[in-house]
Parts: sequence; structure tokens; C-alpha cells
Amino acid sequence: MLLVGLGNPGPRYRGTFHNVGFEVVDEIARRHGVLFGSSPADALLARIRRTGGDVLLVKPLTFMNLSGFAVAELARYFRVELADLLVVADEVSLPVGRLRARPRGSDGGHRGLQSIIEQLGTQEFCRLRVGVGRGDERRDLADHVLSGFAEDEKPEIERAIGRAVDAAEAFVTDGIDVVMNRFNAWEETEKEQGSGS
Repeated sequence: MLLVGLGNPGPRYRGTFHNVGFEVVDEIARRHGVLFGSSPADALLARIRRTGGDVLLVKPLTFMNLSGFAVAELARYFRVELADLLVVADEVSLPVGRLRARPRGSDGGHRGLQSIIEQLGTQEFCRLRVGVGRGDERRDLADHVLSGFAEDEKPEIERAIGRAVDAAEAFVTDGIDVVMNRFNAWEETEKEQGSGS
């Protein structure tokens, strides 16, 4: 099982919208008490040992637009079936905090997903998109995704990261259909409860 979080390496990009994928796999690693180290590809790798098969957490170090090289290399090296691959990425077309899981699909304009599709030669892999919003329409989209969260957005993003971790763990135990049924619905009541706590 391969759980890939997309982002850009280095302190300059930490805490930006585009690095939400990194933050999700970082939180999975923290929950399970595992650390990232080197890997057979240009990526950081952490391993969660399970009786049903290990879960590999991956953070490509190739920068977002070349993520596919690391993902494809690791999928081949560890002989991971496409059905056992989940890619976590930011999504500007979703409101901040909303999640959307899919078993396949186009890149939707996301360069990291585009690179993975190109290197794997298929769109048939699962992905979990974490909504980061479009931001100010007058602002360049690249500037938006490479910017940090506003103070009023941080609680919502933190909740989304927590829910994305839950979704990734559900993917490992129950598969993509369960994740879609449980996490794609975005209830206003849930949002209101979260904001009131």
C-alpha cells in the first residue's frame, strides 16, 4: 500500500496550500510513530508495519511538477498494485476544507497529478483532493497555492488535514468506495459543529 502526499520540499514551501499533501502524510506518520527516511527514489519514505501488509508513506522530493518520477519508481520497486495507491493533493476548485476522493480521473489541471499520470501511463489510481479554495480571483493561481494560510483559514485547514488522515486510513482498511461514501459528503452541520468546538 502506497500513500503519497504531494508537495514541494524545503522550508520555503512549508505551510502553503500546495503542501497540504505533505502535511497529511506527516500527520499519518505522527499518529503511527514512524519517521521519514531515504528511499530507492527521490523521495522521503516512512513505513507502517501491518499484519495485512505494510503501508508506505511517501513525500516526493522532485518538486510538484515532477512528482510522477518518484511515484512511478517506488510503485515499481515495491510492486504496488495501482488499486493500492492513494495520492493526496491540494485542490483549488474545492472550498477550503472539503475533501473529494475518486478511484480514477484526469489531473484536473494539477501538475503533480499530471506528472503521475504521465509516468504511470494511466489515470487508474485513487486520489484524495483536499480543498484549498481559489483565493482572490484577481490573484495569480500559482501565487495563491504557494502562499501560506490566512489566520482565519488555519483552523479549517487543520480540520481538513485531520479528516484527510482519517480518509487515508479508511482507504487502507476499507478501500476507496468507503472513503468516497464517508468523506465526499460535506455537511454544513459538521462544519458548524467543528467551528463551535
